[in-house]
Amino acid sequence: MKSAGRVVSLIASATETVVALGCEDRLVGRSHECDFPERVKRLPVCTAAKIDVEASSAEIDRQVKSLLADAVSIYSVHANVLDNLRPDVIITQTQCAVCAVSLADVERAVCSLVASRPKIVSVEPNGLADVWTGIRQIAAALDDPPAGERLVQGCQTRLESIRRRAATESTRPTVACIEWIDPLMAAGNWVPELVEIAGGINLFGEAGKHSPWMTWDELVARDPDVIVVMPCGWDIERTRREMRPLSNRPEWPRLRAVQTGRVVLTDGNQFFNRPGPRVVESAEILAEIFRPEAFRFGHHGVGWESYGGAEDR
Repeated sequence: MKSAGRVVSLIASATETVVALGCEDRLVGRSHECDFPERVKRLPVCTAAKIDVEASSAEIDRQVKSLLADAVSIYSVHANVLDNLRPDVIITQTQCAVCAVSLADVERAVCSLVASRPKIVSVEPNGLADVWTGIRQIAAALDDPPAGERLVQGCQTRLESIRRRAATESTRPTVACIEWIDPLMAAGNWVPELVEIAGGINLFGEAGKHSPWMTWDELVARDPDVIVVMPCGWDIERTRREMRPLSNRPEWPRLRAVQTGRVVLTDGNQFFNRPGPRVVESAEILAEIFRPEAFRFGHHGVGWESYGGAEDR
């Protein structure tokens, strides 16, 4: 097998994993979405989005559906940049054509130009078990399986600690995690598992399955105790700016979570949308949201904040 001397990561969670495995010095390129830790931004960018990422929630949805309906990827891969970087390994994913650059995108670019004939490693993180598998895959590609096992064990131990503490609480809030605002989409994949670990009862979306669309009638009928807004690719500030399609709905004031002040905005981009080592921090954020008096990991104001005051609207 070719030694993984030069690595290009085209998925943000994989970039974080490579760093967490102690192999940051091998990274020579990244995707346009790879931004953590901050220092990886110095790396050459090998991809770009074909949609206007500054558009509204509804317009982004329209653009994505239009491209996918025509069997066109929403990302482009800069094959010439990859060729110049001469990677030994390229890491991508097959989980979602919307969330990150796909295996097919990378294969087209590599076949057309990249002379170094890199090994392509494709992770498929549908649920938490797949996140651990992906970490092990990346560690194996980097020729250090033991580092992968250590990282997985460390993440699992921290999650189990949260689970045990949350299990001591007498009540569990019902929770709606919103992954897209207009149209409404619930969070699926690993998020339902994180909700349960943190002591909540997940109402929408199934563990290990893609995020499902949801209707306002469904949201009103289930009337969650807590609403956690975590749009894919958006930070807290962007999410706050885009909340009006929710807060302007006539049903919004009638929801229990709105009436009790338990609507929360999160940094979905940095945490919940990334199936890498920071799924642990995502669970910590949820635990703080559900039981702020019992869990204080220091994420408030950074990873999440409450929503609902006049200043928010």
